[in-house]
Amino acid sequence: MSTEIERKFVLDAPPQDLAEHPSEPIAQGYVALDEDVEVRVRRRGERTFLTIKAGSGRRRVEQELEIEPERFDALWPLTEGRRIVKRRYLVPVGADALTLEVDVYEDALAGLVVAECEFPDDAAADAFVSPDWLGREVTDDPRWKNQALALHGRPE
Repeated sequence: MSTEIERKFVLDAPPQDLAEHPSEPIAQGYVALDEDVEVRVRRRGERTFLTIKAGSGRRRVEQELEIEPERFDALWPLTEGRRIVKRRYLVPVGADALTLEVDVYEDALAGLVVAECEFPDDAAADAFVSPDWLGREVTDDPRWKNQALALHGRPE
């Protein structure tokens, strides 16, 4: 399994030029959850995936497998009541060729905008200087994990 190193931010508003960046729709639902492990299915554009994540905070274990659309369709009903829908924009930032994944949520989470940035190592994550528009960091707040948003909605 691979390890992802990621920091997450809540934005007051999306950047003004957001529509100029590439984007795709995402629908994801959680098949199984416990305190430390999640199993989800995701449709990202036309591609479908099964993902297993473990851990919390900025360093997590992640295994993502592309699956056939028919398998996604068979698993999707198991996620009822544990789903999110969003549009993900890819926004380059900084001189280190980093990409912010800016998610604009829809449906029950409409109006919520978050951004995540993945890093090659802890040193890069520590050295990251966020642009002013990025907002407050919520990496270590479990209420802002996608699975928590799918289960409980937007934190107050």
